Amino acid sequence: MGLEDEGAHYHGHRERLRARFLEVGEEGLPDYELLELVLFRSIPRRDVKPHAKALIRRFGGFAEAIAAPRARLSEVEGLGEATITDFAVVAAAGRRLARGAVAKRPVLSAWSTVIEYCRAAMAFSEKEQFRLLFLDKRNGLIADEVQQEGTVDHTPVYVREVVKRALELSATAIILVHNHPSGDPTPSAADVRMTREIVEAARPLGIVVHDHIIVGRDGHASLRGLKLM
Repeated sequence: MGLEDEGAHYHGHRERLRARFLEVGEEGLPDYELLELVLFRSIPRRDVKPHAKALIRRFGGFAEAIAAPRARLSEVEGLGEATITDFAVVAAAGRRLARGAVAKRPVLSAWSTVIEYCRAAMAFSEKEQFRLLFLDKRNGLIADEVQQEGTVDHTPVYVREVVKRALELSATAIILVHNHPSGDPTPSAADVRMTREIVEAARPLGIVVHDHIIVGRDGHASLRGLKLM
């Protein structure tokens, strides 16, 4: 195949894949083809399917590849700064869309949307983060803040700081969220103990702790759902 024929072949493949995406949507495409669509922008006039499949093999799926740290993405042959930046933009857009959906209505009436947002924001991070969702008396979202960031398996949480920030924002309820970089969202004894300490400190001040959600690549866990709070 000559260079002109090769270019025409790649161009045709790209147009067919774009057309199929418009016809069937994201659910109709495997992860590697969705990655191809992202790669088309930053890697023109080349076959990007090998890159897409290599990313899936290395990271496990579309979401994991898009949310992977820049340092790890730079280790993948053929990925330059433009591609890595495009991935960061896609990841940021996903988080912004998910957060917008949460902000539109009372949090407790949109629980699945809250879970989706928490997973988009934190599930694929390589470090533990402790996040707080502050709610008003109608359970609308006042603020969403990362209070602490730790190591791969530990984040220091200061009960006093959690309650202090809720009072500063005039929040009447909070949702605790943190991630397990291991992928397994099963709560630890320390997670349960810390949650109960925050509940006890917040209660006399009229602040309700609705839940503590733990997210990971393998799913999520609700301490309230597990009757651990």
